Amino acid sequence: MNTLDNIEVDITVELGATTMPIHHMLRMGRGAVIELDAAENDPLKIYANNTLIAHGEVRVEDGQLRVEVTEKVLRRG
Repeated sequence: MNTLDNIEVDITVELGATTMPIHHMLRMGRGAVIELDAAENDPLKIYANNTLIAHGEVRVEDGQLRVEVTEKVLRRG
């Protein structure tokens, strides 16, 4: 099992996405709001090494944000 201790996995959680020209992004100031393509109750997308592996939702416990996995994404292969 010691071999598994050294494997690195990049985990990414996506709240939503949008597309905008780079010049709009460069003009944004502190506190700017970016509208995403997701509603507040839509599931988060959870990626491991850029591969979608699960969906989840945000939880707040003891003042800390957490991501709870609600559904694993099965890969067909």
